[in-house]
Amino acid sequence: QVQLVESGGGLVQPGGSLRLSCAASGFTFSTYEMRWYRQALGKERELVATISPNGGSTNYADSVKGRFTISRDNAKNTAYLQMNSLKPEDTAVYYCNADIWITIFSRVSYWGQGTQVTVSS
Repeated sequence: QVQLVESGGGLVQPGGSLRLSCAASGFTFSTYEMRWYRQALGKERELVATISPNGGSTNYADSVKGRFTISRDNAKNTAYLQMNSLKPEDTAVYYCNADIWITIFSRVSYWGQGTQVTVSS
C-alpha cells in the first residue's frame, strides 16, 4: 500500500535550518510529482513546494521562495525539504503529499502523518 512517512521536524531558533524527509513506498516514486504542504494551528493547509517526477522543475509558495529548497532522490524513493532562514511564521505541521493513480480511472491523494516544525527562541 502507499505510504508517505515524514521525518526531520523539531524545534529550531529563528534563522536556523532543518531538513525534512519524506520516505515513500507502495508506488513508482520516480513517476510522480511530490508536494510539501504545511498547516499552522488555526489556519488552512497551504502548499509550500512541488517537484516534478525527474526533479527538473520545482515551484514554491511566495512565502518560502529563496529560503526553502525541495529536492528528491528517486533511487531512495525520498523527497526532501531543506528549510533555511526559518522564521516563527514557518511554525506548522509539514506534510508530504502525492496524488497516485490507483486505477486508470481513479486517483487518490495520499498524505503522510506530518512532522512538527517549531521556530522559536
